[in-house]
Amino acid sequence: MAENKKKRLSSAERKSQIIEKATDSFSKLGYEKTTIASLAKSCGITEPALYRYFPSKESLFAEVLRALKERIDTSSLSKEVEKLDDIEEILFAISQHIFQTYLDNPELSRLLFYCSLTGHEMTKKVVDTLRVPYITILRGALDRLKKNNLILPINSIITSSCFTGMVTECVLGINLWKGMQGGDFKAEEIMKNNVPIFARGLRK
Repeated sequence: MAENKKKRLSSAERKSQIIEKATDSFSKLGYEKTTIASLAKSCGITEPALYRYFPSKESLFAEVLRALKERIDTSSLSKEVEKLDDIEEILFAISQHIFQTYLDNPELSRLLFYCSLTGHEMTKKVVDTLRVPYITILRGALDRLKKNNLILPINSIITSSCFTGMVTECVLGINLWKGMQGGDFKAEEIMKNNVPIFARGLRK
């Protein structure tokens, strides 16, 4: 009967469905193992139909990254950091935001992990999308604190990149470390351990 037929998706709904399925596949299987054929099948459409929305896997991946970037809302974080002059408070605010964002959106960590693991050419695009917003905020704060003679004259690009990398690695570690040498660490515990150490190395 007609009422038993599946509702036909609008063009916008179909595009959103494809992006959602692709996000899940890219984050679980990686870029190489995700195929247009498998994505089309999971969406219940043909490959030619999917290509009408995205001309290539690369263009679809770019759209997935764009959609993920929208989930990383750093506008409030940026305003908060601009008001702070204590390096430890700044580092804690940024690490807290990273933990919350990545734990709420596990696809972010998985994408970073797969691209880094395979050394794929898409790695830079993923890093630019998922890490650079935080690196930019911290770099600006470090330059401001250096100018005000509140921290050591470090290289702000290297420091902000390393700190952001350390925190995102710790997000991955929350699950990987379970049971390792008796560890079952929470985000707050990790930040309280690491942030003061990093801050002490920057203060004058």
